[in-house]
Amino acid sequence: MTQIIKSGAFLQQCWSVHPLCVTVKRMAEDRTLVLTCSACKFAHHLVLGAVLSKESAAPAQPLSETDGEKALTQCVTQHRAALTMREMDVFQDLVLLRCAECRRHYEVTIASFSTHQR
Repeated sequence: MTQIIKSGAFLQQCWSVHPLCVTVKRMAEDRTLVLTCSACKFAHHLVLGAVLSKESAAPAQPLSETDGEKALTQCVTQHRAALTMREMDVFQDLVLLRCAECRRHYEVTIASFSTHQR
């Protein structure tokens, strides 16, 4: 049986030790973003709360939450390899992703974290 850990601390530790190994894998059902780590072989599942999106180079107003989530889903589908995790705050349940392809930042509030051993 696969062990499941319900805490954002494992993702934070994983990302702080080897940030280049954490990649976006896919958008799963029920608004879940799946990140994987090639170093520790964990799959981190992040259930999305609010998703705010804005252009990274322009001081534009952020998109609404609905538009932000649509933009993130489209980005994961079209150019997943260009997405990187830039920041994480486990106390505020917040993750910042950046897409190099579409030059957008995604500020994602996480409803729940879970880490699965692969």
